[in-house]
Amino acid sequence: MTNAIQGRLAILLLGLMLGMAPLTVSAQEVAPINVNTADAELLTELPGVGPSRAEAIIEEREANGLFESADDLTRVSGIGETTVAGLEDQVTF
Repeated sequence: MTNAIQGRLAILLLGLMLGMAPLTVSAQEVAPINVNTADAELLTELPGVGPSRAEAIIEEREANGLFESADDLTRVSGIGETTVAGLEDQVTF
């Protein structure tokens, strides 16, 4: 085989291998995040939680005490029942 053909086959094989590899980790493979101990950076890994909402979670926790359930997260401005429903399996207390 010529070098050009070998190079193309190598690129094709690499592309096939990368196409079959998972690109992201699903939420089921990640350990739940404890919202009572997590810092802002860790909280931003939760779906629907950006930097400002993460800071709001921490401020609420410090001002009014620990969260005991996912429903308690509705104490945080901007977190409603829809967001809570998406977080229930991804958070601990």
